[in-house]
Amino acid sequence: MNLGLEAFAHLDSPFHRWAPKHKLVGLTVLIFAFSFVRDLHLLPAMLAVTFILYAVSRLPLSFLLARLRYPGFFLLALALLLPFLSGQTVILRLGPLALRQEGCLDLLLIVVKFVSILTLSLVLFGSAPFLSTIKAMQGLGLPSILADMTLLSYRYLYEVGDDLHKMETAMGLRGFRARRPSRRTLGVLAALAGSLLVRSYERSERIYKAMVLRGFGAGVRPAPHSRERSQAHVHDYLALGGALFVAAGFLAAQILL
Repeated sequence: MNLGLEAFAHLDSPFHRWAPKHKLVGLTVLIFAFSFVRDLHLLPAMLAVTFILYAVSRLPLSFLLARLRYPGFFLLALALLLPFLSGQTVILRLGPLALRQEGCLDLLLIVVKFVSILTLSLVLFGSAPFLSTIKAMQGLGLPSILADMTLLSYRYLYEVGDDLHKMETAMGLRGFRARRPSRRTLGVLAALAGSLLVRSYERSERIYKAMVLRGFGAGVRPAPHSRERSQAHVHDYLALGGALFVAAGFLAAQILL
């Protein structure tokens, strides 16, 4: 199973050593602060903070670029539509199309915020095992049932992806090529989706029964001494304070500007 988010959780960096609970609070607050930014003058500072934090995390650039690939198609669609549809000030005419200033500025704001928020999210989830992050969420008040559902969804999302890859390989070995849309191609793809859905449902039933046989849902709480306790150090609180300070700075600058 290829756990893409945890590929570099073993590295040694300030973010990898940061206590998961404090890191979750600090980076989440910073992400929300970025989402409230509307002034274009704050975008260079936002990018600078984002890439400085990513450099400190020591995550490779390929890790970021690989996860920007598919969301990039969404940004490409925005780049093709938004500058020509939003706003009134025309800065360039290309035949029947009019490039508008407001649309270009809106696109710039969306792209910068999107890249910054996604990068910080990768730093948050890529610098620690996913289980540690889920435990940190649970320690902050996330209900146990939601924590279990999140962990299982993350775990078996990759299993479903592996099943899809195997089924596509089997179809290819049998001569199927989805080169152009046709009734037969759509029928085969619909059958593939249905088969994948049924197999996923049957697997979830087997997993749930196995978990029930092992006592899941019985309401038995672990003993206090068996719970994992994470000792927070001074540098954890200092890092949390720094993240909150930067987030407050962006919010204050947005209000003042």
